[in-house]
Amino acid sequence: MTALSLTNLRAGYDRDLPIVKGVSFTVNKGEAVCILGPNGAGKSSMIKAVAGQVPCFGGQVRLGEADVTGLSSHELVRKGMGFVPQTENIFTRLTILENLQIAAQLLPRPDRAARIAAMFDMFPDLGARPRELAGALSGGQRQMLAAARALLTEPPVLMLDEPSAGLSPKLVGQVFDTLRRISEAGVTLVLVEQNVRAALALTSRALVLVDGQLAHDGPTSALHDGNLLGELFLGHRSVEASA
Repeated sequence: MTALSLTNLRAGYDRDLPIVKGVSFTVNKGEAVCILGPNGAGKSSMIKAVAGQVPCFGGQVRLGEADVTGLSSHELVRKGMGFVPQTENIFTRLTILENLQIAAQLLPRPDRAARIAAMFDMFPDLGARPRELAGALSGGQRQMLAAARALLTEPPVLMLDEPSAGLSPKLVGQVFDTLRRISEAGVTLVLVEQNVRAALALTSRALVLVDGQLAHDGPTSALHDGNLLGELFLGHRSVEASA
C-alpha cells in the first residue's frame, strides 16, 4: 500500500530555475527510506516542497490516496503528514510539556492528555523532565522533542530533514536509535541525511538525488559499495545504470 508518492515534482523558489527537476518515486506503507546526495543536490528543498514549505511548480504529491500537492504545512499535518525540519523545530522558551501541548491542539480535546502521555512513554528522557525549558536540552534531546511533536497526531508518514545535523557521534546514535523504534512501530519514515553510514543502517531503501534529479533508487545494500556511492554523488551514474 502506497504511503507517499511523488510524480514529476518540480519545485524551488523561482519557477524558471527549479531546484527539484521532475522527481518521481513511491514510498510504501511501513518503509524506511533515506534520501542522500551531495550538498546542493536539492534534497532539503524536495522534502520541504512535499511538506508545504517550498513552492511546487509542477507534478503531484500524494499522501496515501489524497492529492496534497501545494497544501500548507498545517493542512498537511491534518491530512496525516509529520515533518521535522532541520532547524527551528521546537519552541526553546517553552517547557517540554508546553511544546507538546501546542502540538496537541490539533487533536480533539479529550485525546490530548493521553497522546502526550504516550509521547512521554516513547521518549522517557523527556517524560522525566516535562517542566524543563526546551532551550536547556541537548541537541539529541531537542531532536527527540521535535519528533515527539510531529508524532503526537499519529501521522502514518514521518519525514525528517537532516536529523543528525550538528550532533556529536554519541547523540547521532541516540537519535537514530529513537528513529529505529519509531520505524519498528510501523510509522513510514522518509529522511534526508548527510550521515550516510547512519542513514544506510537505519533504512532499507535509498534514493540519491543529484542536481535536483533522481540518480538512484534501490535497496540500501547496493550502496555499501563506496565506489558506486561516490560515482552517484559525482553524477556519473543514472537511475537506469544503477537499477
